[in-house]
Amino acid sequence: MSQTLTFDVARPWRTHPRETVGLGVLGLVGAMALIGGTATGTFPGGEAARAAALPALPDITAVRPVAPDTAAEINSKLPFAIGPNPAARPFTLAAGSGESRTRALECLTSAIYYEAGQEPIAGQQAVAQVVLNRVRHPAFPASVCGVVYQGATRTTGCQFTFTCDGSLARAPERSSWDRAREVAKAALAGFVQPTVGNATHYHANYVAPYWAPTLAKTAAIGAHLFYRWSGGWGQPGAFAQRWSGREADPNGLRLAAMSVPREIAPATPLPPAITQMAGVQVKEAGGKRVRVLFTPEARKAADEAKHVEYIERVAASDNLRWTLGGGESTADGKPLGQASEPVAAAVSAGAATTAGAR
Repeated sequence: MSQTLTFDVARPWRTHPRETVGLGVLGLVGAMALIGGTATGTFPGGEAARAAALPALPDITAVRPVAPDTAAEINSKLPFAIGPNPAARPFTLAAGSGESRTRALECLTSAIYYEAGQEPIAGQQAVAQVVLNRVRHPAFPASVCGVVYQGATRTTGCQFTFTCDGSLARAPERSSWDRAREVAKAALAGFVQPTVGNATHYHANYVAPYWAPTLAKTAAIGAHLFYRWSGGWGQPGAFAQRWSGREADPNGLRLAAMSVPREIAPATPLPPAITQMAGVQVKEAGGKRVRVLFTPEARKAADEAKHVEYIERVAASDNLRWTLGGGESTADGKPLGQASEPVAAAVSAGAATTAGAR
């Protein structure tokens, strides 16, 4: 004899209506959470697994020890990426307090001024685009100030050289700062520099980083070359992170970055100390120097000694050289762009002012 088992789907509702409703609600919530987690990119292993899956940030200080001409040749041999290079989506400060918006503008202006103050408008717009691209990418902080000052408190590892090369110790030049501020305001209001696409990295064309061949080169604007990650992390779908709406205090970040002790190595041998020059006699008393006597030979040697400016004999970055020179084009012979052109018109022109782009 065989027995047939049957199940009445309506019976639980008739006998236990409250329990049936409760189980149904729990199931619906669980399904929504599962779908939501998938949509937002939640990793099954939690934040640790998510962090492990993100691409590693290149060490921006890892550059080949070659002359600028050699670096330019190396860079020219690295081809541009083949395939689509879609422009980034417009960035807007959709949420957040007025204070956070002001802080975001301050940090972005700093990045533009110190990183590209000597560049044409298109070059400044490109640097602003890279910063905002990073804000949207899960490999970076979700705030403008967080992106700009990332790694600035480590002796090595800052992501933007001006935060760790001493540039912040010098006050900006007002007219150039105002120009950078207008570029930053436009970028935070939705202006897009289309040529760089979804680039998250760049470097000057006179240095050759070890990491450059590992990324996809997207554009050349002014003195900078721009790159995005290869594969999925460099595609538009990866830039899904939302702006946090909270920005740290730029003054605090600046002071923290400047408080880190750093060494600047001389690029050329320093002139000998005065006590090492021929014919110099130093008189000491009680362990203290009280008088220095010059013989005619010493004076002649001092007159013949070549004077080398501090900015020339120190292995400083281009950003630091520019700020030490007061933010003027004569500091390193590079143009500041079309200074006579009104700032508002230059910003609205956008990509039309792009120089040297492919």
